[in-house]
Amino acid sequence: MIMRGGLDDLMALACVARARSFTRAAAELGTSTSNLSHTIKRLEGTLGIRLLQRNSRSVSLSEAGEELLRSIGPELERIENAVGRLQLKRSSISGAVRLTATRQAYEMVIRPVLPAFVAAHPDATLEVLIDYAFRDVITEQLDAGIRLGEKIEQDMIALKVGPDLRMAVVAAPSYLARHGTPRHPRDLVNHRCINYRMVASGAIYAWEFEENGLAFEVRVPGPLTFNEPQLMLDAALNGLGIAYLLESDVAPHVGSGGLVNLLAEWTAPFPGFYLYYPSRLQMRPVFGAFLDVLRGPS
Repeated sequence: MIMRGGLDDLMALACVARARSFTRAAAELGTSTSNLSHTIKRLEGTLGIRLLQRNSRSVSLSEAGEELLRSIGPELERIENAVGRLQLKRSSISGAVRLTATRQAYEMVIRPVLPAFVAAHPDATLEVLIDYAFRDVITEQLDAGIRLGEKIEQDMIALKVGPDLRMAVVAAPSYLARHGTPRHPRDLVNHRCINYRMVASGAIYAWEFEENGLAFEVRVPGPLTFNEPQLMLDAALNGLGIAYLLESDVAPHVGSGGLVNLLAEWTAPFPGFYLYYPSRLQMRPVFGAFLDVLRGPS
């Protein structure tokens, strides 16, 4: 069977399925909602089966639609990537890449590659929004986000962009001289700790540890709470309490003697930063160029 507009229609179906909205998918494809709806109806008419389920609030794949995209999705991806590579070869890269990242993700992942990206693509622009809440890159029209791997939603494509990380419990020598040193994570309930309030949920973060392969949490008391890790670090350096921060953030201060690393045997490595984005389909050349720089030499 030869379908009129076949490949474009299938790409349109994949875009609607990914965006779960005709309006957002139409904006991504640069067409009108009515034209996109007509395209999907034409594809359904050609195949003789309903591919999408529509209601007043959302759009989702039917069972047949899921089966179709499961079968052809990898092929569509390969075609899109091949076209993107040709575009990269024939023209200079321009346009904007918009990312959301925590400050730690920016420092560890984005900042090191900025010189290479700017030098290789002088006509491109990069916008980084520093935020600690998880952002929906589709609804907020972002190309991608960078967060810890354990926080990535399952329907996102995730690219590991950093090593495994480890948390550290730290305090200034002046604090330990006044209040003593905890010997076990549960001793922290008797100390003055510096808490972190999670931006997305508004909850106070429970400190995570591992003993004999089993994970456990400790909810700590303390006079200070922040939603910015740098402020927690400053307070710890000032001897105001015990903080729970990324080991990479406190390493220079531990090395200089400004902080003491405590309870290290109970903090285990965990997945580091991942760049997440909704699909490799319809990838803009400028975003593909940024990914190439991020991956480094092959």
